[in-house]
Amino acid sequence: MECYIAYFRVSTDRQGKSGLGLDVQRERVKEFVGDESLILNEYVEIQSGKRDKRLELGRALKECKKKNASLLIHKLDRFSRKVSFISTMMERDVKLVVADMPNATDFQLHIYAALSQEERRLISERTKEALRQAKLRGTKLGEHGKVLAKINRQNAIEFS
Repeated sequence: MECYIAYFRVSTDRQGKSGLGLDVQRERVKEFVGDESLILNEYVEIQSGKRDKRLELGRALKECKKKNASLLIHKLDRFSRKVSFISTMMERDVKLVVADMPNATDFQLHIYAALSQEERRLISERTKEALRQAKLRGTKLGEHGKVLAKINRQNAIEFS
C-alpha cells in the first residue's frame, strides 16, 4: 500500500495564520487518501510559489526518500506555477502525487504545469493593468505600505 508525505503551501503569513487555505488542502488530501494512517507526516510551507528554495519541501523530500513514500500535494498550482520547478521535482527519485489529478501521467502534469505558469503570467498582467487603471483614476498607491512601515518601525523600537 502506498504511503505519503503530505506537503502544503500558502503564499503569505496572513494565509498561514488564517489556516483556511491550509485547511482546504488538508481536507482534500485526506479525502483522496481515505485512510489517514497512510499519511506518514506533513510539511507546511508559508512562502511564495515563485521561490524554488523551500526548506520544508526539502525536508519532505528527504523523508519521502528515507521512508520510500510519495510526495502528496493537493493541487499542482498550489505546489508551483513554474514549469521548470515542477519538472525538476518530477525528475527526482520521489513520486509526486497530485490529489486533484490522481491519474495524471507525467506528460499531463507537464501540460498542467505549463498552463499554471501561463496563468501566473496573466495574473501578473491583470494586476499591473488594474493598478495602472487605479492610478489613472487618481488612487494613491502605496499608502498601506507606508502605514505598515511606520508600525513595523515602532515595533522594532519597542522590541529593542
